[in-house]
Amino acid sequence: MNPRARTLLREGGNVATKSVVGGNVATKSVAKKVKELTEQDLLKAPERDYMNEAQLAFFKQRLLELRAQLLNNADDTGQHLRENEITTDPSDRATLEEEYTLELRTRDRERKLLKKVEKSLRMIEDNSYGYCEETGEPIGIPRLLARPTATLSLEAQERRERVQKLYGD
Repeated sequence: MNPRARTLLREGGNVATKSVVGGNVATKSVAKKVKELTEQDLLKAPERDYMNEAQLAFFKQRLLELRAQLLNNADDTGQHLRENEITTDPSDRATLEEEYTLELRTRDRERKLLKKVEKSLRMIEDNSYGYCEETGEPIGIPRLLARPTATLSLEAQERRERVQKLYGD
């Protein structure tokens, strides 16, 4: 098979071969090159391994799962809001309106989170993920496990929050 007819694909740490035969594309999985990590593996890893290929694959997978969950929630909300429940009782109607308002507020927060997830995925692609935007220092595995979309180290985030508290937005 010529080199142009066969390429390697990498998605979320998985490696597959893609063969083009007679215009048809066939994909088959190949053994994973990157070992799948657990949170405990990440926490035990030495500092010299910070943001290696396996760790980036772990966080990419976590971010992809978060993105899928957020998109699924948005779809569910859209379907829920399209279901017009007709009530004649004013108190039932008020309760229903309040539920819609809360649901829409939650989706708005998730929409903002989705933008952060997309930004984090782009940062993984350009190998800047896991490093503070202000100082360039490592953010740290524990912080990224708690908040995979973090772009500031804990110290830089605390500094920013103190400034915002003093001077407002």
